[in-house]
Amino acid sequence: MAQPAVVVEDKSTGFIRGLGLLDSTMIVAGSMIGSGIFIVSADIARHVGSAGGLILTWMITGLLTITAALSYGELAAMMPEAGGQYVYLREAFSPLWGFLYGWTLFLVIQTGTIAAVAVGFARYLGVLFPSISPTAWIVEPINLSPGYAVSLSVQQLVAVLMIAVLTWINTRGLRLGKWIQNVFTSAKTLSLAALIILGVFVGRNAQAVAANFAAAFSPRDAETILPDFAFMPAVSAASGLLGIVVAYCTAQVGSLFSADAWNNITFTAREVRDPRRNIPLSLALGTGLVMSLYVLASVAYLCVLPLSAIQHAPDDRVATAALQAIFGDVGAAMMAVAIVISTFGCNNGLILAGARVVYAMARDGLFFRRTGQLNRNHVPGTALVIQGFWTALLILPRTRLRDAAGAPLLDSTGAATYGNLYSNLLDYVIFAALVFYVLTIAGIFVLRRKRPDAERPYRAFGYPVVPVLYIAAATVIMLVLITYKTQTTWPGVVIMLTGVPFYVLWRRLAGPPDPS
Repeated sequence: MAQPAVVVEDKSTGFIRGLGLLDSTMIVAGSMIGSGIFIVSADIARHVGSAGGLILTWMITGLLTITAALSYGELAAMMPEAGGQYVYLREAFSPLWGFLYGWTLFLVIQTGTIAAVAVGFARYLGVLFPSISPTAWIVEPINLSPGYAVSLSVQQLVAVLMIAVLTWINTRGLRLGKWIQNVFTSAKTLSLAALIILGVFVGRNAQAVAANFAAAFSPRDAETILPDFAFMPAVSAASGLLGIVVAYCTAQVGSLFSADAWNNITFTAREVRDPRRNIPLSLALGTGLVMSLYVLASVAYLCVLPLSAIQHAPDDRVATAALQAIFGDVGAAMMAVAIVISTFGCNNGLILAGARVVYAMARDGLFFRRTGQLNRNHVPGTALVIQGFWTALLILPRTRLRDAAGAPLLDSTGAATYGNLYSNLLDYVIFAALVFYVLTIAGIFVLRRKRPDAERPYRAFGYPVVPVLYIAAATVIMLVLITYKTQTTWPGVVIMLTGVPFYVLWRRLAGPPDPS
């Protein structure tokens, strides 16, 4: 009979090395699969305008993600430290670059994603329990300015409670957190696989398949993409090579966001058994599994729905539309259950991993010192609580929606409508996140020069060609976003740069790093 894995304490840090290869892979996959795959295909289809383009967009995302994961494997095996990517940037470039990454991650990237996933959880729970409504007010919107308000609805309260519960669970120790991660990641992976099987084999619509794939790459009703720079032309996927490049690059915003957070396992390196082997392996296995499922899910959608139905799915809920086409109204409930499971498991992984970056920053004297301590359960309890508190705060502010003329948008009852501030913030930081990915992979080249004799149990696949190809492709996407999505690009850079004065302040006031 197989013996249970031995759980040991890392005497140098106090962390428990309780994550094996399966657990690590579940963190990679579980942190990636949220609600994006069920929604963003609508926006992608509007950008690229073709069935083949939809599948190709997900394939490009898959190649970028897996390539980055294989490259990160070298850094993870070389420096298996708590904080992961924060440490890689610190060691390759400087403590400032590490801090700017950790700051942006804490301020928006990780916490904003957790907030978005939590509200997604509450929204789909509301399909099953209608009392969980975005307009069932506990505190009605209080307008703070022409553009912003603050409120607390039942939906927002459920999202906050979800964050509180998962934060508390993860303060109880690694064992409970990883158990939840494994159970929910298994469940949602099976749910996504079931969606694919139902779409391809049960709900297959011969007319939709014929229409979608008769001219698979011929754009239909492709969205016109307007530049933010006047000297650049408005384009679409149907307007030549420039239009195709711009359409596929801007489409990557949704697909890359849906595939993000795969790097979270690097944050927990001090809690992984045999990290020099298991982290690179889990990165490859987790990203390969999820991106295969994402590509197949897009195929399933196209087997059930004509492209126009994907482009114009109500509220962009493509997966719901697909299951409704197969099962009627029962399909909407089935999809709601699947997304509730998916978002709960996703947030558990994000909450578990994100606090380890805050912990690592504090150990370097670059965050509140208490967050650099472990609790009696061998986890960074204070970092988890601060992360949860800030995330909950991001759920409360609202944006006041307006039409093109600047007038307030009203619902069918004549009441004002509101968006979510974190949604805007996440749009802003997509560019910054790409900058950090490119810098981190460039760090492989820097560290090979700076530390040629360092132990490297795993070396980046295809070095130097594959990492260079990732850097080149991601740079092209960033250049297109700067040109055509300027209004959602420059604020991300500003958010990142707000960390500079805080870095200077902490360097002066926090004292020397903890020598342990």
